[in-house]
Amino acid sequence: MAGTLSDVTDSNFQAEVLEADGPVLVDFWAPWCGPCRVVAPVLEEIAAERPELKIVKLNVDENQQTAANFEVLSIPTMILFKNGAAAKKIIGAYPKRKLEAELEPALA
Repeated sequence: MAGTLSDVTDSNFQAEVLEADGPVLVDFWAPWCGPCRVVAPVLEEIAAERPELKIVKLNVDENQQTAANFEVLSIPTMILFKNGAAAKKIIGAYPKRKLEAELEPALA
């Protein structure tokens, strides 16, 4: 999936997400997942509009350890991390306004 969001893996998840300075939204996805492809442009839009929020993607097929650690059982799942801890989990493909509404309280 081409785009502006960077990929994280099992090996760099700690440094890129858990040790990040600001909030990080991780999109757990897979190339075969239709709803994941629907969410991708929405996340790219949000990333472009909110420089204070880092958004990254983690391919669950290639990085099963991290997905298992955070109990990602269905995709797309997005988890917002703040200060190295999961602050909000969103499961499913949401339109932009609903996704932003879900994230807003956790980002405030």
